[in-house]
Amino acid sequence: MKVSVISVGKLKEKYLKQGIDEYAKRLGPYAKTEIIEVADEKAPENLSEAEMEEVKQKEGERILAKVPKDAYVITLEIEGKQLTSEQLASRFDNLMTYGSSKIVFIIGGSLGISSQVQERSDYALSFSKMTFPHQMMRLMLLEQVYRAFKILKNEPYHK
Repeated sequence: MKVSVISVGKLKEKYLKQGIDEYAKRLGPYAKTEIIEVADEKAPENLSEAEMEEVKQKEGERILAKVPKDAYVITLEIEGKQLTSEQLASRFDNLMTYGSSKIVFIIGGSLGISSQVQERSDYALSFSKMTFPHQMMRLMLLEQVYRAFKILKNEPYHK
């Protein structure tokens, strides 16, 4: 299985990079893991609705250019479906058995994701109704993906 995370913006915080590297390493025995960063669009504070949509559309084009045609795409969205760790593991199990060997997670920029990216999405996942920094979501996502594989293999870690 191949798990890719496509995220908008460069990760600058050293502690987050270290955590992401650690979980990517831990995932090695379970899946080939790839982190893809696409450039974020410069956006001043006071944007009109049309300008916000333009920023999301430009970022969305960069994201979609990195998505393989045969991948199962999971977008991280506040309005997505919330799952338990066990439910995420079960979803992986079903995908590996009946679906795709390529899973792509998409983390949008600070304004969210474009409607084109939402249309390409096979599943909208929400970690919470709260808003988190998208850089931090990379670490949280990789930890949950690792946890899901540990659950599927009945290996210690989950509790």
